Amino acid sequence: MRLEDRRPAFAGLANLTEQQLQSLPTPCYLLDEAQLRRNGQIMLELQQRTGCRALLAQKAFSNFDVYPVLAPYLAGTEASGLYESHLGREELPEKENHVFCAAYRVDEFAQLLQYADHIVFNSPKQWQKFKGIVEQGDRKISCGIRCNPEYSEIETDIYNPCFKNSRLGTTLDNFDDSLIDGIDGLHFHTMCEQGSDVLKRTIPHIEEKFGKYLYNMKWINLGGGHHITRDDYDLDTLIECVNYLHDKYGVQVYLEPGEAVALNAGYLVSEVIDTAKNGMDLAILDASAACHMPDVLEMPYRPNIIGSGQADEKAYTYRLGGPTCLAGDIIGDYSFDKPLKEGDRLVFCDMAIYSMCKNNTFNGMPLPSIYLQKLDGELELIKEFGYDDFKMRL
Repeated sequence: MRLEDRRPAFAGLANLTEQQLQSLPTPCYLLDEAQLRRNGQIMLELQQRTGCRALLAQKAFSNFDVYPVLAPYLAGTEASGLYESHLGREELPEKENHVFCAAYRVDEFAQLLQYADHIVFNSPKQWQKFKGIVEQGDRKISCGIRCNPEYSEIETDIYNPCFKNSRLGTTLDNFDDSLIDGIDGLHFHTMCEQGSDVLKRTIPHIEEKFGKYLYNMKWINLGGGHHITRDDYDLDTLIECVNYLHDKYGVQVYLEPGEAVALNAGYLVSEVIDTAKNGMDLAILDASAACHMPDVLEMPYRPNIIGSGQADEKAYTYRLGGPTCLAGDIIGDYSFDKPLKEGDRLVFCDMAIYSMCKNNTFNGMPLPSIYLQKLDGELELIKEFGYDDFKMRL
């Protein structure tokens, strides 16, 4: 898990001129088509070398305007409920559509059957609840059970689906195999922003608990949390793991990367709107950790800013915060070569993931506009928001 983002700022903004940067409204998200394609190419190589299928986990990135950019590299989408499944079917109708939810609503399930190709249930009991509806439907749907192998190396409980008393997935003690007739696959999600070495250590625990059932399955889904496109990621070990499971159990292997698809492919451009002092130098931005950034407060973690350093590393250190009334709307302490002043632009890195699909309008904060830097360096406005977007939610 990342407590602090120490990765160097992605060089994709090298084509962004100062004039372009200044022309952007703030706050705004800036997506990078070139990096999305680079990430996609790694996904495609993985699938070509193993035969596995990689799905976009829309919970992390669901900017459907760039789905056509990603489509050549992915087998389909993964959803966490009805709306994401609908979006995947609507925007990528020719691709596979997978869904997992901790519990499905009876009044939504018939509609879900119109979109999903794979449905993963949280328990054999839940499968029995909906089995008749699935089997009587007009479309052939492959169904699976999410299993909890009770092993994970995630250190932060909020992101750990296998922590004690987790509601996500069924443990072996609660896995009633008399209720799994008609099930095609098993789903495991045990990782978060981790390398393939973690997966290699996890597989023996999966096999110990559920290996005997895999021989009778058509597929295994290894969930998300695989940081496949990170610079130091060991792709060969992932390929080894995928091939091992395929060869031993004869199953189709699925992966559900979310972050990896859009890793380092987006930025949040913000502006300093005031500076102050209270025991140290403070700067208030028009971007908010509470409203616009992914898990900065929940984790917490400190996102990277282009041209900044650690506190006291450079000449001038500031504590950066958002404009909301939340006292804890603090992004972190950063240092700069020059004093910050009103109007300065600060560019936060790795802001495509868990941001646009998760932001909010607390305090009436405006939602940042979304721009795309295309392959030729030109900027394209994808979407802008206003007062009506705030009001319509209330």
